[in-house]
Amino acid sequence: MSLWTVFGSEFIGTCLMIAVAVMVCGSRALPRTGAFGGDWINAALGWGLAVYVGVYVGWRSGAHLNPIITLARVLRHQFDPSVTMNGVALADGGVPVGAAAVVVYIAAQFAGAFAGACLGWAAIRKHFDEPAPADAKLTIFCTKPPIKSPLWNMITEIIATFIQVCWVFVNGGTPTAVGPLGIALVITVLVMGLGGVSGAAMNPARDFSPRLAYFLLPIRGKGDSDWGYAWVPFAGPLIGGALGVLVPTALGLIA
Repeated sequence: MSLWTVFGSEFIGTCLMIAVAVMVCGSRALPRTGAFGGDWINAALGWGLAVYVGVYVGWRSGAHLNPIITLARVLRHQFDPSVTMNGVALADGGVPVGAAAVVVYIAAQFAGAFAGACLGWAAIRKHFDEPAPADAKLTIFCTKPPIKSPLWNMITEIIATFIQVCWVFVNGGTPTAVGPLGIALVITVLVMGLGGVSGAAMNPARDFSPRLAYFLLPIRGKGDSDWGYAWVPFAGPLIGGALGVLVPTALGLIA
């Protein structure tokens, strides 16, 4: 598989994932939509199904959609050289682990997340013109914890990402091909449990690129982009993702 195909797969998968998520979050946060005021289950299920859409569309590259998953595969490769970027054997079209591939995966994810945020915004453009709290508009795009405590917010992100990555590497590998649905349900329950605490980013591209889109887009009544918090959805997932590989590897749980 060419790196151009990898880029396209990761770009479109991440783009559609973020677009759907922005539409879901915007519809429940912005006045005069039919879904305004929807509860947290609505947001959690919406995020889970957004991941489901992205994973199915981005299947050819392995549907990482997240720099943490990409780096986790690189880390796992250090223990098992047969591991490829897309989970397919090299003889069958696997993408070899290497610096060029890592750059392409991560660049596509950040670019796709930015494009997806803009696409989601465009889909509900007129509703952003209606009066709404600036923080409500910000959290349509990125995370902003109700209680800002960077250390504990980072710990929340570490735990959420650890669970996510551990599941990705240890899940049962059943022959029924339920992987996309499985990870969608994992994301749903993690957002249910921790989305109201830290936002449950678990993905630097999911937070940074939409935050940048919010900063650049002509959104009426928007406030500060809270760049001072933006490092948390990088640091927490990086640590949690590494633990999600190292712990099950040490326990002999990864086949």
